[in-house]
Amino acid sequence: MSAQETPGIIPPRSGVAFPLRRGQRLTVVDPQGEQVADLLAFCSADTAEVISSGRTLDYASRLFLSTGDAIYSNRSRILLRIVEDTVGRHDFLLTPCSADTFRIIYGDEHPHRGCFGNLAAALEPYGIGPDQIPVAFNVFMNVRVDGETGTLTVAPPLSRAGDHATFLAEDDLIIGLTACSALQSNNYAFKPIHYRIDD
Repeated sequence: MSAQETPGIIPPRSGVAFPLRRGQRLTVVDPQGEQVADLLAFCSADTAEVISSGRTLDYASRLFLSTGDAIYSNRSRILLRIVEDTVGRHDFLLTPCSADTFRIIYGDEHPHRGCFGNLAAALEPYGIGPDQIPVAFNVFMNVRVDGETGTLTVAPPLSRAGDHATFLAEDDLIIGLTACSALQSNNYAFKPIHYRIDD
């Protein structure tokens, strides 16, 4: 099979998990524009091995990753490679939004469970618990960093309708993927994320 017959659709403020075999390509699509997708990858053979923001950014020597860059695990192995990217601005600094995010930052009295809760629920059938969830690779998220003060600003995504990023699996993986639930990250509108898997 060359590609899945129909694209996967992640409704607004929700998440999914699925296997991705070595050599397959995962394409994450922003169908309407300005929508972030939190991406996690765990090694299928040992889910204690997971993507690592610290190691990846250390080895890349920069904050903003794009086509040609590798995403490393906490054991310094490459799990994913970015092989195509029509946006060129993603985030690998900020943790998945959560009920605590909405309580602490937005002051919500009855907060949504956020990407963290959505990822935890989607990954539970694979035996992956909440404490195993690391910093996600936040596809299309536009975090600006002030070089003098270090201040972080979450700006609207640069993605437009139909923009995408494609990742090549370098090992057999379990993927977690969301349509992000944080207002500021998505320019104050919640939209779906599409994805497809190609062999």
